[in-house]
Amino acid sequence: MNTPDARLDLRRRQRLGMVEAVWGEHKSADQIIAILETFAAAGELGFVTRVDPPKAARVCEALPEVELHPDARCLTLGSLPSVPPPPAEVVVLSGGSSDRTVVAEAALALRCHGIGVDPVMDVGVAGLHRLLDQLPRLETARILIACAGMEGALPTVLAGLVSQPVIGVPVSVGYGISAGGRTALEGMLASCAPGLTVVNIDNGYGAAMAALRILKGFDSAESL
Repeated sequence: MNTPDARLDLRRRQRLGMVEAVWGEHKSADQIIAILETFAAAGELGFVTRVDPPKAARVCEALPEVELHPDARCLTLGSLPSVPPPPAEVVVLSGGSSDRTVVAEAALALRCHGIGVDPVMDVGVAGLHRLLDQLPRLETARILIACAGMEGALPTVLAGLVSQPVIGVPVSVGYGISAGGRTALEGMLASCAPGLTVVNIDNGYGAAMAALRILKGFDSAESL
């Protein structure tokens, strides 16, 4: 089952354990509506990322059952799975409040898979005490996702303080030379913290799926 413009991966959940995400930024409202209707007909959860407010309004008007997640700039269609009680398996940290959209996208992507998330906001290294104060809160998490713009130092510092896997997300926030997140990306890729994983600029969804794969690896190892 496919729309005229899209070949949907309706078996991704069975094959990879992941809900297919649809990139909404460069699709029209009509395309998104058709795709979501296809997901609904197949009994699959619909998840669309990067949808601006006017386009989201048109989709929600056509499909009232669609849920808008404004902080994440995402849409979902279908019931989200229940999330286990705290403590959350994944903590998503932000360097500043301007990183909120990327944090929300990552959190929602994990929520679509029944993974609990604890967001820890505004703990950038410009005030290092803010991060150090939160270290006890991070101890129960299995994976940490760190979103940061400017020079992108937060994931490197975090990976030097904790033993869990850390996934860095460079964010397109910053003055001049920050260059839409390129400086943060290159800084994270050049990190001296061993084992730091880095995804592309503003890619909260990609970080969430990396965390999901790691969690599945943990679960497989524990079942042996």
